[in-house]
Amino acid sequence: MSRIFLAGASGVIGRRLVPFLVEAGHTVAGMTRSASKADQIADLGAEPAVVDVFDREALIAAVVDFRPDVILNELTDLPDDVNQIAAYGDLNARIRTEGNQNVIEAARAAGSPRILVQSVAWELPDGPDSVAVKQLESSVLAESGVVLSYGQFYGPGTYNEHGLPAEPRVHIDRAAARTVEVLDAPSGVVTIVD
Repeated sequence: MSRIFLAGASGVIGRRLVPFLVEAGHTVAGMTRSASKADQIADLGAEPAVVDVFDREALIAAVVDFRPDVILNELTDLPDDVNQIAAYGDLNARIRTEGNQNVIEAARAAGSPRILVQSVAWELPDGPDSVAVKQLESSVLAESGVVLSYGQFYGPGTYNEHGLPAEPRVHIDRAAARTVEVLDAPSGVVTIVD
């Protein structure tokens, strides 16, 4: 089984992914920038790694220290309130560009483990986030990584807990289970939808 460094372990999909990864026999370091979420990550079965993705040196040290076989980048910077998404466009774009580049540099310093990264399966409107998604995807593919192109999440803990979003969509548990199934996928784009 693999050692997996999960960036974004306290996020919507990260919280669902950790139990699936642990149940599959993987050893997981769950990264969060919030020390208050470390116990939650430990309770899910992962070793907490409290690191801000924008602290490049600390991130490199954490990844090198853990010695992962796989880095799973599930980082986003989105609000709790779906109606505020537009206001977070620049923050989310930054995590997909500067944050992702720091993850890539940490991977290189740790001997270049496989990288899988969260992306979207729908067309974003023109703006900083759409440019950032293109940059995120091309940078990970350049490292022979895998782009996980998810449909819109629905189910517990998502923006769509009580209804279905427009297609493409995927139940959060299906997204987590499918992510575990494709950890060994060849470099490219894997679309994860219902």
